[in-house]
Amino acid sequence: MAAIVRVGTARAGGFGWRGQALRRAEWQGHPIYRTLKEFYLLASDWLLRQASEAEDLSPAEQQHLDFHLRQFVDAMSPTLLLVSNPVALRRAVETGGASLMEGTRNLMSDLKEGRLSMVDAEAFAPGRNLALSPGKVVYRNKLIELIQYEPKSETVHRVPLLVLPPWINKYYLLDLQPKNSMVRHLVEQGFTVFMVSWRNPDTSMEGTTIEDYVDLGPLAASDVVREITGSPTVNVVGYCIAGTLLAMTLAWLAAKGDERFGAATLMVSMQDFSRVGDTAVFLGEPAVDFIEQQMLERGYLDSRELSNMFNLLRSNDLIWANVVNNYLLGQKPPAFDLLYWNSDGTRMARAAHGWYLRNTYVENNLVQPGKVHLKGEALDLGRIRQDIYAVGAEKDHIVPWDAALRITQLTGGKVHFVLASSGHIAGIINPPGGKGTYWTNKDGHADTPERWRAAAQRHDGSWWTDWFAWLAAHSGEKVEPPSMGSEAYPPMQDAPGSYVLEK
Repeated sequence: MAAIVRVGTARAGGFGWRGQALRRAEWQGHPIYRTLKEFYLLASDWLLRQASEAEDLSPAEQQHLDFHLRQFVDAMSPTLLLVSNPVALRRAVETGGASLMEGTRNLMSDLKEGRLSMVDAEAFAPGRNLALSPGKVVYRNKLIELIQYEPKSETVHRVPLLVLPPWINKYYLLDLQPKNSMVRHLVEQGFTVFMVSWRNPDTSMEGTTIEDYVDLGPLAASDVVREITGSPTVNVVGYCIAGTLLAMTLAWLAAKGDERFGAATLMVSMQDFSRVGDTAVFLGEPAVDFIEQQMLERGYLDSRELSNMFNLLRSNDLIWANVVNNYLLGQKPPAFDLLYWNSDGTRMARAAHGWYLRNTYVENNLVQPGKVHLKGEALDLGRIRQDIYAVGAEKDHIVPWDAALRITQLTGGKVHFVLASSGHIAGIINPPGGKGTYWTNKDGHADTPERWRAAAQRHDGSWWTDWFAWLAAHSGEKVEPPSMGSEAYPPMQDAPGSYVLEK
């Protein structure tokens, strides 16, 4: 029923394009549709093979050609037209045309809203059935709220844990529903967890700089955590773009001789932007110039701009499957917590985001010692001495796993790298008890991703169990839980707070 998805098998020297839609009985049993399917597959394979064999193209040109041809092939799928989709035609007959009427209503509603609906927007809400872990907002500034979660055990590890989620999304990815909440599992394991909830920037915040994100984010939050818990050090987690910010902060603290942060965890995070996968198609210098012009006009980058880019990276799953479901089959978008979170985007402050794009995707400055100056200090990732737990995801379309692996070669500390199965989100939000696979390498460092993978050991289950054990070994002995807040930072309101609700 979904649009055709690429599953990566070879066919006629190119990619094999198959999906659940074309494996349905309607495509197999009728000679016309079976012929149409085979013609589409052969034509797609031929076109992609011709592109892969093109000569006199630079690597960047080849990447652009491959990406746009894959988009074209996806968009030409016969499942996307009513007349050539036997599943949609059968449903129209079975419903007496009602599915077509519902599909038209869905289309008109999406045109009015200006975007394709990917999830039932009424099915979820933070504080109602998402972000349910009990906690208190204990600190607020113009950029963050800091949430302290209630303990679930009689004793906790002495060293608290500060979590920095990406500011391009809402924090509750890490606290979805109880069954898949990373926060809930952490507190059940005896960790004292603090979560940063980033504010959704508006025009008034266009001058917010990357230094503000460091000052008002990890530095301010760590001051509060240390005061509440009485711990001189704080373990810290950075997810995706927040992991890049965390690496910069650790390098700055190293230059200052400040040892407030203990062990660090980097989840699907890049520091070396020389290998960024298909994201490079959207974030070359001309594209960044255009983004900066948009931000100058508005004071921020609208969340829909980023959403459109990320959706195109997985167009079959996030665009065409919804076109078929919503318009041709006339069904409501699915009620899925991860998709709801994905659609609940945030804006980007102009100054900070412009700096980030130029110093990472365009110029790749972070891996050049002394190239980036932050708050009066030249940054050198090699000065970072913390033990680091780093996670990459095997099928990540935003942070390729070999790019995440580079952290093992960039810092001066001991890095434990883990490769999780699945993608940028599903590879991380994979609690114990479900499906999953991960790989570890006892040797740690490897000069190439291929050699790291060849020497890695496979484990069934969630990588969370491996991380919990590593984190426990870096979090000190068990003590009584700290109070919720303190005299200096009394609780202000219940979690999930107010910033996460801003649209």
